[in-house]
Amino acid sequence: MGGLQKKKYESGSATNYVSRNKARKKLSLSLADFRRLCILKGIYPHEPKHKKKVNKGSTAPRTFYLLKDIRFLLHEPVVGKFREYKIFVRKLRKAYGKAEWSGVKRMKENKPVYKLDHIIKERYPTFIDALRDVDDALSMCFLFSTFARTGKCHVQTIQLCRRLGVEWMNYIIDLRSLRKVFLSIKGIYYQAEVLGQTITWIVPYQFAHDHPTDVDYRVMATFTELYTTLLGFVNFRLYQTLNLVYPPKLDGQGEFNLKSTCEEDYALESESYSEKLSALSASLARTVPLVEDEEAEPDHFPAEGEDLETMEAREKIELEQNKQKKLFEGLKFFLNREVPRESLAFLIRCFGGQVSWDKSLCIGSTYDETDEMITHHIVDRPTINKQYINRYYIQPQWVYDCVNAKILLPVEEYFLGVTLPPHLSPFVEESEGDYVPPEKLKLLALQRGEKPREETEEEEEEDEDDEEEDDQSEEEDESEDEANLAEMEEKRAQGKRLSVKVTPGKVKQENRMRTEQEEKAEEKRLAIMMMKKKEKYLYDKIMFGKKRNVREVSLLRNRCHFTIVCAFFCKFKNTIE
Repeated sequence: MGGLQKKKYESGSATNYVSRNKARKKLSLSLADFRRLCILKGIYPHEPKHKKKVNKGSTAPRTFYLLKDIRFLLHEPVVGKFREYKIFVRKLRKAYGKAEWSGVKRMKENKPVYKLDHIIKERYPTFIDALRDVDDALSMCFLFSTFARTGKCHVQTIQLCRRLGVEWMNYIIDLRSLRKVFLSIKGIYYQAEVLGQTITWIVPYQFAHDHPTDVDYRVMATFTELYTTLLGFVNFRLYQTLNLVYPPKLDGQGEFNLKSTCEEDYALESESYSEKLSALSASLARTVPLVEDEEAEPDHFPAEGEDLETMEAREKIELEQNKQKKLFEGLKFFLNREVPRESLAFLIRCFGGQVSWDKSLCIGSTYDETDEMITHHIVDRPTINKQYINRYYIQPQWVYDCVNAKILLPVEEYFLGVTLPPHLSPFVEESEGDYVPPEKLKLLALQRGEKPREETEEEEEEDEDDEEEDDQSEEEDESEDEANLAEMEEKRAQGKRLSVKVTPGKVKQENRMRTEQEEKAEEKRLAIMMMKKKEKYLYDKIMFGKKRNVREVSLLRNRCHFTIVCAFFCKFKNTIE
């Protein structure tokens, strides 16, 4: 008895995968819509373990997806909206061609629109899951908010990203949860702690943006569409935890004010109000006003399996964080127009300081430059014409370094025109045995409360030691000179001849050719060390080819010499015979 014969490529792992074209046809979507759907739903291609078996014996390069993922997409409501939008575009094009303007207007009013709320709930079951994944959303939204309105992406998307970024910064200011900041080549890295989750994001510098040609903005726009929906949910929930009005309103101008007129409501939605909100200089309105009385601190009890030392370490960390939150309290800052205003205002407000700037620079300034209570004036110019005696004129790096050091650093190293100390990354943690730069050692000493040894004191001690050594050497030389003079006088009195020995010096000859060759070799070595990884790979490949050619040439030359010698020997042997 023989069973049913199994057909090839119709069982096993070959049935678990489907190619991209078959998946697209199964869903009846174009390639662009299929990509958008996979990005929104989090479906990624998979590499089969036995690709030739899955590809039915073919070795052609193909992209494969899991069949269960494609079946999961069959019941997605967004797929129906994609199809409706295709029909809408076809009908709209036809109405334009027939000049049916009433039909065009009616169809534009009934344009099919899809929402991603159910996808966010599906991908992030709990709020903490969404908060853990908000890093990429923040970085992408801050990137899109810096784009120029050149047509590469929709203006509404840029405005939405800007609004969500401003809402996030205002929440961090109100919570005072910023922990670290670092100025890098790519942008400004920020790290905050929100509801026990560490969130790190990057904000680009405010430079003129030039769109690169090798970037697919459609893919980035699809990710941004998902991220803006996610960040909107997160901001709404976070504002609720602090009893803040959402959408955010400035203090005294919230929706809970029943006396607000229609004109005031219109002013709230105006562009000037959004600019004032993005200035980050004013506090936000709350649904329930805060009571000024001191709140009782809750008692902390050790958790299960937590010993006393762990509890004390946690309390110590909490005390340090509370101290860091009040780093700039009682200080008033004024920003010059050439410094990065938004970044500095965000940092200063996060740590309890007051900040302002010139009224002509941006809306939202709270006090003028002539205010006598200003303690720090941040300037990024080598000199300034008019200066006040009762304030410090410092460079912007002082604010960033103070945040990372968690203490107010000495201002002498950040005065105008002074060479700034290196900006150390707070994300680098040296383990035991690693190299620690001297600047980091000095910073650690300041954090421990130890006063580091001043360079002037070291120089004075060195000068005193040098003076003592010079005095001792001078005394010894004087005693030796006196002894020599006494011997010479005795010899002269006896009529003897004085013997004076002069040793000629040796002239050190410098070989200029060799020095130049050494300098060129050192420059070449340093240039090779500074190469990027890709360029270094290409350079090594080229040099390997050159060395191989040299070896082949020398081998051929040796073979030619050997052939000539053999021929000459044979000729010489024939003549002898």
